[in-house]
Amino acid sequence: MTSSSPGEQALPAESAAGPAEAAPWWRSAVFYQVYPRSFADSTGDGVGDLGGLRDRLGYLELLGVDALWICPVMRSPMADGGYDVSDPRDIDPLFGDLAVLDELIEEAHDREIRVTMDLVPNHTSDRHPWFTAALAAGPDSAERARYIFRDGRGPDGSQPPNNWPSIFGGPAWTRITESDGTPGQWYLHIFAAEQPDLNWDNPEVVADFEQTMRFWLDRGVDGFRIDVAHGMAKPPGLPDMERVETRMLKHDDDDPRFNNPGVHDIHRRLRKVIDEYPGAVSIGEVWVEDNVRFGEYLRPDELQLAFNFRLAETPFDAARIQAAVDNSLGAVSAVGASATWTLSNHDVEREVTRYGGGSVGVDRARAMMLLELALPGAVFVYNGSELGLPNVDDLPAEVLQDPTWERSGHTERGRDGCRVPIPWEGDRPPFGFTAGQPWLPLPPEWSDLTVEAQLERLDSTLSLYRAAIELRAGRTEFGGDELDWYGSPEGCLAFRRPGGLVCALNASDASIPLPPGEVLLSSAPLEGGRLPVNAAAWLV
Repeated sequence: MTSSSPGEQALPAESAAGPAEAAPWWRSAVFYQVYPRSFADSTGDGVGDLGGLRDRLGYLELLGVDALWICPVMRSPMADGGYDVSDPRDIDPLFGDLAVLDELIEEAHDREIRVTMDLVPNHTSDRHPWFTAALAAGPDSAERARYIFRDGRGPDGSQPPNNWPSIFGGPAWTRITESDGTPGQWYLHIFAAEQPDLNWDNPEVVADFEQTMRFWLDRGVDGFRIDVAHGMAKPPGLPDMERVETRMLKHDDDDPRFNNPGVHDIHRRLRKVIDEYPGAVSIGEVWVEDNVRFGEYLRPDELQLAFNFRLAETPFDAARIQAAVDNSLGAVSAVGASATWTLSNHDVEREVTRYGGGSVGVDRARAMMLLELALPGAVFVYNGSELGLPNVDDLPAEVLQDPTWERSGHTERGRDGCRVPIPWEGDRPPFGFTAGQPWLPLPPEWSDLTVEAQLERLDSTLSLYRAAIELRAGRTEFGGDELDWYGSPEGCLAFRRPGGLVCALNASDASIPLPPGEVLLSSAPLEGGRLPVNAAAWLV
């Protein structure tokens, strides 16, 4: 299949709910996040790929999701799981090729599933041709102007240009050796040294990224998740940080590395490209705590959706959950945007583990899923959440691949524990994920958590997800963009949607009476008509 004209393969923008301008499909969509290397392997090399994803589209249709978010599959040396891109307009052979992606998009659209992809604008790989050329060129060259090179401090330039740390640990600067063999300039990398930051003040950088967006949109992709969408713009003069926070993956509103005002001009440029393709969506990864500043990313001419991680950062506590929901809705209401909800992703500890692990963690994760799907807005489900997978925190040290592990001197294990592959079938590892040796080992105790095993049980977490997504898509009671809180017993919460849906959650230590209404679905069997602890229910 050859490249199509803009929008040719895209689903019609109004197919989900009326005219696109009245109700864009993405405002209330259920997105399924695919971490490709951990989803399904079609080649037997132990790494998931696009062919494996294509082969499992029937499962995703059965689950009932509206759209996919596929983590990076572009060409990359894989220093950071594909977030170090060496060619943003090609598929890495690890995952397949452009023909496989075209087939995947076409079949997904045939199943009425949209496809969004990850794009990485803040940095490239150090193997990108631009960076190779920058190293070969001298200071003040056009090649270096695409990145952020600076002379070092001190009489011999041996100190970094400022005190910024890398998100993954260590300094955010690396000194190069010039072509004549002498110590040279330093380049900025907010993330790993293999991920040099681009200079978004350079028109070439902007134009190239716009070309990348059109390349994928022309192939029928329905939009993008924009990595580090609060990055890209750097403060004038690159001033020192007043307080250096060296904790891994730390985000702070006072951090000069992120959320600088110039980022909004960048998003306005990118939105113009998105608007050339009716029905396309841009979704930002925005780690910003202040609601006013968060909402700025969602103004009508910037991003359409932005990840809000409040629920993913909130413990299983009714008061704090209610505060997180109110905060998230408040962050978007002023700009008329749609809220987003997620309980985990490839960077965050899985919810089953975060809520206590074992049966308690599973019960709470099931309850929180019902709460999440009852909220107005778009929902993002991380692959494996629908199976109730826990983190795998005892992976052997020799298999760990997250750059945090090496950069921390083997003191921080990183994010591999939430990236273990999906168990599909059978009673022993690798549970149908691959015919070979999986890139991360699957625990033998996951035999009861496979897709195959859970599809056979009506009380499984997978069956609960399927039922919840189906009800959410088909019932008018889920309509409206707001909610009203009910009075609830201590340690509990309940809210009503304008369409008439009531959601109740019990985070107390005793069963509680349910609000009036017919029970549509509950995360656990009711106890004499009462909602048990660590459970949620939907009523109409």
